[in-house]
Amino acid sequence: MGTGRSKYTEEYKAAAVERLYEPRATLGKVAKELGLTPTQLKMWRLEIEAAGSVEAKRRQQADAAELTRLRKENKRLQEENEILQKASAFFASRVGKP
Repeated sequence: MGTGRSKYTEEYKAAAVERLYEPRATLGKVAKELGLTPTQLKMWRLEIEAAGSVEAKRRQQADAAELTRLRKENKRLQEENEILQKASAFFASRVGKP
């Protein structure tokens, strides 16, 4: 036997929560229109907002890691460039000398 609980798709939950952002929409009004309890709709909203926060944090961490990698690569390239400039100057000074 089932638990008696309704199963809603993630798309349905997202669409229901999206309705909360419409002008003059209230939690109670939207919940009543959809046949939900206000608590249920509030929980869906909190879950969706929390998931967005987690995703934003992951993106921020990935961006920070990429920035660190690029700074290291930039430093290495600057050092290589400096070495090449010194070598170029050295060989340029030796041109024409026996």
